[in-house]
Amino acid sequence: MVLTFDPFREFDRLAGQMMSGSTAGLAMPMDLYRSGEHFVLHCDLAGVDPGSVQIDVDRRVLTIRAERSARTDDDVQWLRRERPTGTFERRITLGDGLDLDKIAATWQDGVLTLTIPVAEAAKPRRIAITTSDRREPAAQPEVVEGTSSPAITKS
Repeated sequence: MVLTFDPFREFDRLAGQMMSGSTAGLAMPMDLYRSGEHFVLHCDLAGVDPGSVQIDVDRRVLTIRAERSARTDDDVQWLRRERPTGTFERRITLGDGLDLDKIAATWQDGVLTLTIPVAEAAKPRRIAITTSDRREPAAQPEVVEGTSSPAITKS
């Protein structure tokens, strides 16, 4: 068995716990990106029962809560236990211009995916230009019968 040692990996994990005061970020890693007219958020929730996941939006704050239960087998002797258990929570402040009433959530293979559409009012659009020509229409020249050119009148 080959083991690779990264001295900064454990330091990063501990520093993250100290800064946030919890393991929530480590237990629920996420990706967030924009694809066309939607923002897409993926949360890794391996080992979490999808029925324990709760998603709320309150005043532009998206909250995701999930629970991973501890294994309760009596005949288990733990050699290493790195997967955190308990309740985890992520809060994300959403910006203006999102349609919070149309957020969709799906679950596949332990990954929670939220699709957050951009609001119609925030989408780029082209503004049509209208003109208002206030000039008086030019007077039509008088044509004398039998000629193809306008008659010249002297005043």
